[in-house]
Amino acid sequence: MGGPGDPPEGTPEGAPGGGEDEYRSVVFDESFVRAARLQEFSAQERMADHAPAVRRRPALRRGLSRQALILVMLIAIAFGTAIYMGVRHPYTTPTAQQPAEPLRMTVIPLSPQDKVPGAADAEYLFAHSPAAQFDVGGDGIPLPAARRTVHFSDSQVVAALSTAKDYIVESSLYPAVLTGGQIRPARVLVDPDQLDQFDQSFEHPAADGRHEPTGWLVRFDPARAELADRKIRVQGTLQATEVDSSTLEVTADGTFVYALRPTGSGDKAQASLFTVRRELQFRFDRDDLRMDQAQIVTSYVQAGPLSCAEDSVTYLRPLLAGQTAKAGGPAGTDPFATGSATALCGSLAAGAQPKV
Repeated sequence: MGGPGDPPEGTPEGAPGGGEDEYRSVVFDESFVRAARLQEFSAQERMADHAPAVRRRPALRRGLSRQALILVMLIAIAFGTAIYMGVRHPYTTPTAQQPAEPLRMTVIPLSPQDKVPGAADAEYLFAHSPAAQFDVGGDGIPLPAARRTVHFSDSQVVAALSTAKDYIVESSLYPAVLTGGQIRPARVLVDPDQLDQFDQSFEHPAADGRHEPTGWLVRFDPARAELADRKIRVQGTLQATEVDSSTLEVTADGTFVYALRPTGSGDKAQASLFTVRRELQFRFDRDDLRMDQAQIVTSYVQAGPLSCAEDSVTYLRPLLAGQTAKAGGPAGTDPFATGSATALCGSLAAGAQPKV
């Protein structure tokens, strides 16, 4: 007699465990079901007229998923951008920097034709001189509008102009440099390749166009003159240009007017004006821009009233109120004019002195 689950006729011959045992090794897991090409409609779907019992499922997509495809595309775009920027980027740093050239300098003393005018009030002298409309201090050297060049950005051009102005201020307007004998404020802005020349100029001054302290900065003989007014009158310009793909150049042209009086004379002594015209050419490579330093390529200086008979290499030794020069130059030179002097000693034009 068959068991409760067997058919009435009993278990078919040749099938000891029945049909159930024949398919017992087949496992219909979830992945198998999802991969089936045919899918049975639900009972509600089969209620529609003429609806088939089953429907064919779309074939599974093979290959990359959507997320993987997007990731591959992003990586490809980033890689292509990196290659483009590496080839086309205008600010690529050169592999080597050229060493800085030695500074070439010229200092021309300007000798007065008559006695040096003086007055008790320095403001009165300024008001009656060609410097009457000049600004005071660094305001007289405004930074021009900076525009990027082919190989340098706006910020790099601004950095070059600002460093050039800083050097001019520290070497022409800083009181401790003018009459106190300090040199460090200007020295820290000099390119390291020029520091040996800078130091040698002050340790062993020479009138050779390479080692004149007065070519590096404005300094008065502290035993002779001191500032009668710290409001130095200034008028100057700056201009930046690109020399090549690794070099910026800044040209500075400025006129500085100082009120001086004899050292230790006090407020009772008369003041006089002293004028310095400085034309400086700066050069910057990318290291200079990063370190806020400059290469000073040329320095052209006209200064007076001075006596051409006195040494102007180490210090400027001004002729003060009421003094006259022992020897004059061959031709009148006006430091307020745009032209450059050609003589090594010039005669200070009468129009360059205050009318008192």
